[in-house]
Amino acid sequence: MPRRRPRPRPERGGRPEPRQSPDVVEEHGGRAWFVRRLTGSSSAKTYTCPACHRPIPPGTAHVVAWPVEKALLSEDAAEERRHWHHDCWRRLR
Repeated sequence: MPRRRPRPRPERGGRPEPRQSPDVVEEHGGRAWFVRRLTGSSSAKTYTCPACHRPIPPGTAHVVAWPVEKALLSEDAAEERRHWHHDCWRRLR
């Protein structure tokens, strides 16, 4: 049975670098949006793109975006999270 390689350890006294959030803020349609780009391996469900209304099948790289500020009737901005094709999100600008 193959042996696993040990993980590299941080130097003595050093701390590992904190992971940065994959979310970035972009301006689209006069609003600020949190944007996360997903790889195909991290998506397991079928989503419908709000721009073209076509499905985004599992295993397809795509964009998840939600507004920085919540809408008036939403309890949370994450409720407005939508999954977009990369090209559809780019065209939104």
